[in-house]
Amino acid sequence: MASLSIKNIKSLVPLLDRVVIQRAKAEQKTASGIFLPSAADKTLPEATVIAAGPGARDMNGQIVPMSVQAGDKVLLPSFGGQTIKIGEEEYALFRDAEILAKVTE
Repeated sequence: MASLSIKNIKSLVPLLDRVVIQRAKAEQKTASGIFLPSAADKTLPEATVIAAGPGARDMNGQIVPMSVQAGDKVLLPSFGGQTIKIGEEEYALFRDAEILAKVTE
């Protein structure tokens, strides 16, 4: 895991077709207040897009637009991505093509 000396996630600007995401955290308590200790280790496939790059260039030099933008809810594979820790929060960098789906409401 990379540990950076970045003070704020807004200072991290993804390049090309990369996306900065923050994974959803598993609930640690039930609605009735029971503590679930095993929930802390569970990684959920849901995440929120924090920032997205401008897109990669195709073989003709044209920029291929990103399929997600900041604020989108997405589903991720259970593996991959580069984890980055900024302060106490964890983020990850994924390529746009690695994102499985966008969740719409």
